[in-house]
Amino acid sequence: MKKKYKTFAAIAFTMFTLCGCTKTNKTIIRMQKLEEGIEKSPTTEAELKEAIAKYENRIADMQLASSQVGVWYKMLAVRYLDSKMYGEALKYFQKAIQIYPENQNLFYYVGLCAGYMAKASLDYGATGVSSTTEKYNYLKLAESAYLRAVEIEPKYGRALYGLGILYIFELGQSEKAIPHLEKLLSFDTRNFDAMFILARAYYENAEFDKAASLYDKIASQTKSEQKKQEALSNKKIVLDASYSK
Repeated sequence: MKKKYKTFAAIAFTMFTLCGCTKTNKTIIRMQKLEEGIEKSPTTEAELKEAIAKYENRIADMQLASSQVGVWYKMLAVRYLDSKMYGEALKYFQKAIQIYPENQNLFYYVGLCAGYMAKASLDYGATGVSSTTEKYNYLKLAESAYLRAVEIEPKYGRALYGLGILYIFELGQSEKAIPHLEKLLSFDTRNFDAMFILARAYYENAEFDKAASLYDKIASQTKSEQKKQEALSNKKIVLDASYSK
């Protein structure tokens, strides 16, 4: 009997709550209509057209407000980035992406910030627990962000270069860097920094002829004596490795 009483009480409470919510919702809808100047539901063709026009204006205002908030998120994120506050920058770039999900620049900056946060992943609590997992998660976030940027804009050079750096120096997957760097150099033909890291990727994957050829190209085209000497020195290392194979 006690159990039935509790059940009845629960049902009664639920019904009361639902009725209250319905009444509240009706009040909100009525207030919304009054705010828009629509005192009753439109029925005639003229009333329908007037209601549509008023609500379209309301939607336009909301879109404008959302757009402006997205711009502010991006501005704040850039400020944090300039101050090297990468964690805060990452947070606000992610917020901006919620409003502008097709903006390749935002994804590039997420990748950049995530890369820096990976380097900052330490065992701050001195617990003895490895921070490897946190670092790896940030690196994978950087990877996915760069890939999304390139998906949106296939010739996005900074994201392609970022992928090269990430795969070679952070994830130890130099074979994955090769297609992205080759694509970058297909349209940015004098990017010597990209040439250096692509030649390294070739070298790490035993593509010695390609690596040596690329170092030759750098040495013959660069105006920097330092880069020329570095390219020739690296070429010698590649050829030595090739001969000893």
